[in-house]
Amino acid sequence: MKLKYFPDTDTLHVILTNNTVVETRDLNENILIDLDHEGKVVSMTIEHAQQQNDSLDVSYQTVSTSSAGHHFS
Repeated sequence: MKLKYFPDTDTLHVILTNNTVVETRDLNENILIDLDHEGKVVSMTIEHAQQQNDSLDVSYQTVSTSSAGHHFS
């Protein structure tokens, strides 16, 4: 996965795979989803990313398969 942030347009691009994009769908007015020929998500573009979140502090967590079925609250 790759994250690209463009501060001049406040756009976040999340790239999940390198598959060829064959269709782009609007999820809402600020989020676009790119799909491959099988309908799988290739990438997502979030317009006005910082305005929607008030922060671009990025973190991630890798969850082991042994805890994949657990829900956290």
